[in-house]
Amino acid sequence: MPRRLPGRAALTRRARGPVDLSRVRPRRPRSPCQSRPVLPTRARAATAAAFATQGLVFISLTTRLPDFADRWDLSEVALSGLLLVLVLVAGLGSVVAERVAARRDSATLLRAGLLVMAVALPTLVLAGTQAVFVAGIVGYGFALGLVDAATNMQGVAVEHRYGRPLLPSLHGCWTLGGLVGAGITLATATLPLGATAALAVVPVAAAAAPYLPRVHTPPDPDAVLEAAAVPWRPIVLVGAAMVVFYMVDSASAAWGPLYLEDVVAAPERLVALATFPYLLASLVVRLAGDRLVATYGAVPVLRVGAVVAALALAVVVAAPTWPVAVLGFTLLGAGVAVIAPLSFSAAARIAGGDQARVDAVVARFNQFNYVGGLLGSVLTGLAGAGSLRVGFAVPMVLVLALVPLARTFAAGSGPVASPAGRTGPGTRRS
Repeated sequence: MPRRLPGRAALTRRARGPVDLSRVRPRRPRSPCQSRPVLPTRARAATAAAFATQGLVFISLTTRLPDFADRWDLSEVALSGLLLVLVLVAGLGSVVAERVAARRDSATLLRAGLLVMAVALPTLVLAGTQAVFVAGIVGYGFALGLVDAATNMQGVAVEHRYGRPLLPSLHGCWTLGGLVGAGITLATATLPLGATAALAVVPVAAAAAPYLPRVHTPPDPDAVLEAAAVPWRPIVLVGAAMVVFYMVDSASAAWGPLYLEDVVAAPERLVALATFPYLLASLVVRLAGDRLVATYGAVPVLRVGAVVAALALAVVVAAPTWPVAVLGFTLLGAGVAVIAPLSFSAAARIAGGDQARVDAVVARFNQFNYVGGLLGSVLTGLAGAGSLRVGFAVPMVLVLALVPLARTFAAGSGPVASPAGRTGPGTRRS
């Protein structure tokens, strides 16, 4: 058998001699979830889709609450109890997200939450027994906490990659998803409740989106949240601002329709006008919020918004007719629109350091969301037991606390390391 002659590549290697391994550059390891690096633009679109998915599913379910109450013959007390369970389990999901954030990136956490949501949604909608229905509520609540935390982790990471404010418009995508969810409920009002299960395809599709993986993993995950490393005092002050926002937001969502019906005698078919214009005004301001904050800074934007919100609630409290009250709720949505996204951005900026620590701080910070939601619903209801005008006077006063709290959003405004090792929006002073 004739000998095989060496090819040109082999002759060239022999001529050059052995390869100097010290001069060979090692390949950069790739994320196990991505076959190639994720571009910031694709990650931004994916994160926007995740926010929209969260809003769509949440509003689709909450607008179906009367249907759930009729199907299972739930009293107002029982329904309130289930909502309390939902909020508490969502808080637990956020706590789990904080623990997992030290060892897994937010892209993995977000996908897991979306898939749990995709299973829980048809479970609670198609349940044949109350036990399965409650199990679906618990599953959805847990997914809600995971996705709430992870979407904001992704939003912070994308914002740092771009080096400019982006969270207001990303939260605007949540509002847009909520408006679409409300529209779907209106369009399918005559269909059986089980038709809502078809929405499970939305979180499944969102789970396949190209989210931003974490580039750097800390060498000591257990030390991510050391008390000495994280400046909790300014973070808690920013959290107080977010509690105020969710108090106002939940008061409007929970008691606004009842206010229109009972206090200012709006026609029953129009009581949703307490919510829809509120969301629409919030969407407009959030989509414009990136440019507003980049131009004027977070502090003045927050202070102006707080004053507008207080005046809006004053209009609601003093409204002689339902159209005036609707105007007040619309102005309220515009006034408080950017508080939550700027709160997450400020908390991440103040935390600083490695992205794993930022993720864990964002997950813990997310729990202020549920504290504010509970306080808003309870305080407004208790204070308004005799008259809801008095009930809405409570958030009217509390929202003014944002004026002094706004200065906290300028704290820690030095450079913050992004997941790619670059500096983020913290380089700009508010």
